[in-house]
Order: sequence, then C-alpha cells, then structure tokens
Amino acid sequence: MTTLLAFLLTLGTLIVAHEYGHYRAARWCGVRVLRFSVGFGRVLWRRQPQAGGTEFTLSALPLGGYVKMLDSREGPVAPADLAQAFDRQPLRARAAIVAAGPAANLLLAVLLYAAAHWWGLQEPSAVLAAPPAGSMAAQAGLRAGDWVRAAADGQGGWHDVLSLTDLRWQITRATLDGQPLAIQLSDRDGAHSHILSLPLDRLGGRELGPAEWSAIGVGAPFVEPVLGQIKIGGAAALAGLREGDRVLSVDDQAVPDAAWLRERIRASAAAAQAAMDWQIERAQQRLILRVEPRPISEGGQRIGRIDAYIGQGPEMTTVQLGPWAGLGAGVERTWEMSFLSLRMIGRMLTGQASLRQLSGPLTIADYAGQSVLQGVAYYLQFLALVSVSLGVLNLLPLPMLDGGHLIYYVYEGVIGRPISDLWLTWLQRGGAVVLLLMMSIALSNDVARLLGLQ
Repeated sequence: MTTLLAFLLTLGTLIVAHEYGHYRAARWCGVRVLRFSVGFGRVLWRRQPQAGGTEFTLSALPLGGYVKMLDSREGPVAPADLAQAFDRQPLRARAAIVAAGPAANLLLAVLLYAAAHWWGLQEPSAVLAAPPAGSMAAQAGLRAGDWVRAAADGQGGWHDVLSLTDLRWQITRATLDGQPLAIQLSDRDGAHSHILSLPLDRLGGRELGPAEWSAIGVGAPFVEPVLGQIKIGGAAALAGLREGDRVLSVDDQAVPDAAWLRERIRASAAAAQAAMDWQIERAQQRLILRVEPRPISEGGQRIGRIDAYIGQGPEMTTVQLGPWAGLGAGVERTWEMSFLSLRMIGRMLTGQASLRQLSGPLTIADYAGQSVLQGVAYYLQFLALVSVSLGVLNLLPLPMLDGGHLIYYVYEGVIGRPISDLWLTWLQRGGAVVLLLMMSIALSNDVARLLGLQ
C-alpha cells in the first residue's frame, strides 16, 4: 500500500507541475484554457470555478495529463474569441507555452533538491573501506580509513566532499567525462593530508556498473571489523566467536576493516587450508581462535561463510545546507542530472549503453516506495530525479512530445510557414510508434528486474 500511495503521489505531483507550466504560460500569453486534466479517459471529478472558465478534472488513467486550449484547428471558434486561440498566437508565444511544461519539471526538481538539502540527509561519511587488490584506488595508494575531504572540480579548484554519496557522484561524472579525478585525503583524525589521482579515463567513458565500480575500488564505506549477530550452530558460533568481538588479525595479517575481512572469508573456500587463526579483542582481552568458514556455492563460485554478521553500521553524517547554499545545490544537481540524462540517452541511441537502463512505471513505483521508507529527504531527492527525467524526456525532438512541437516551430521560424498537415500526420504517427516502442522496452525491463533476470 505504501508503494502504491507513493507512486500515485509521485505521478500526481509531476503531472500537475508539468501541466501547470503549460497552463500558466498559456494564461500569461492570453490563451483561453478549456480544460486542465490530470489523467486520461473517463472523468472521475470535475470543477469549473467560473462559468466559461477553465474546467479542472481528474480522470481514470493517471499516467499523464493534458491542458486543452482554445484552437481553431480543433473546432469552430467565434470571431470574437479568435484572439484567445492557441493557433492564432505569435510563434514565440506558442513556443513558450510548449516549453513551459518541461521547464516547470526542471524548476520543480531544483526546489525538491533544495528542500532535501534544507531538510537534511543522513548519509555515510566519505571514510573509505580497504579497496580491492589491483583496483585503481589500491594502486593509487588509498587505504582503509582514508577520509576523502575534497575532489577536483575540473576547473582548477576543489569541491568539498560532503558524504560518500557525494563522492560517488563526483566519480560518476568524471568517468563519463573520460577524465582522471584527483581527491584530497586525510586520516580519520583530519591529519596527514595528501592528494592522489584515480585514472578514471582508463574506463573510456563507460557507464558504471558493478564491474566498473570494483575496478575503481572506491564506494564502500569504512566499517569497523566488529562481529554482529551470530547464527546458532554456524561456523562462527562453533569457533567460539561472540557478538561484539573485534577482529584484529587473520593468520597474522592485520584486519583493516570489515570489507577486507568479508573478502578474506569468501576467498577461504578456494584455499587448500580453509581454517584460519583469528586474533580478537573481547572485553579488553586478546584471544586466538581457530575459525573454519563453511564452503557454499554462490553464483557458480565456491565461497566461504561463517554465519555471522560482520561489521556494524558505517559512520554517518548529516548533510544539511542553509537557504542559499541549498538552492545553489538544487540548481547544480538539476543541471548535472539533466546533462547526465541527455548523455545516457545519446549513448543508448549510439549503442554505447544498454537499453536495459530504461525504466518504466513498475520500477518507478518500487523506488518510490523504498525512498518513502528511508525518509522525507530521500523521497524528495527521488521525486526530483524523476522530475528531471520527465523534463528532459519531453524536450527530446520526437513528435508527440513537447520537444517535437518545438522542432516544428523552429521549422516554421526558418521557412516562414508551418509544417504541412500531411507531414504533420505522418510525423505524429511515427512519433507514436517510437514512444510505444520505448514504453514496451521500459516495461519489459521492469518485468525482468522484478523476476530477477537483470
């Protein structure tokens, strides 16, 4: 129920914002708006505050909306009302009315991102776990417990890294730009500041999946190697381990953090001798225990398990900005996400990125429900992301989308006359086919994700 309500709230907010952009611009330009509808199909609720004014409706199919304006191409218009018809407006007014819908979504995203920063986000600190052996971070010299304080902004300056989420975003942006990324580090006490460079340009601008993040070696938060809940009768319990034990070393190798320990346990199944000597700290005493992980098969690989939760929650920080800083962050993040969305669409069209990146209503509903459970700020960020996606999508030069209509107006402005009705009909049909194809791919991706096939 939470997922459904979050999904409906998401759709309703974004649809109302988009259509209100069209509605408000039309009114400013002197165009009469006949109907403002949220949803399509059978009308469930209607209200007309003034006789002859705009009718506001809520319809049965909530997957969109529309603003119906007075237009002499769609029916007879009294001579006295022609000045209020959309098709009789100057080219610049028609273009402004069409562009106002996507613009409203982008403006909404700015406000939502700003509101999330004003509210405050609980995020993992940018204190990093031990990087995987052979990764870019390991080769560059990054160690467990390093605290990333700033990242190069690409313009000769530095951007303060507020959290691990912020750092991952900086890495994503630098990777897509095909640029190395310099980061400024210190230890957890803020001392021993130094700079190292991640050669992200080696990835060739690829989209970041699990394999790419593993190759980079940055992204997991530092977690102390302390044992959590232990399963009764499991390998950890049989070895005498208890909840709260801190693991100091394994076979005389110092344990830097929980991530290193988990990898060491997983790798034990491939070793000739799986049993390990653990030095632990318990109640200010040091003990040596013999631990033999249980071998299991996972994803076609043989790995070790000790049937215990390893590591406690990462160190968290509150990212909260003031009024102007939050608004600035909203503008910056909206611009960056818009640019990233356009790049990803371009990469999908050229075959450089998989069409599996397309998401449909089922995925949106799932993420909406998850973000609501995480808290207000996370839902605001999710809503902002979807609003950016909707704004960018509607600006694409496809017939039936706002961007397609803007292309018609560019043609009209250059040639001096509107596109012919015949060409308009065929373009609209072609655009409908493309949109249906995109929706089909997105829906099939949704189903595949729900079934665990992606």
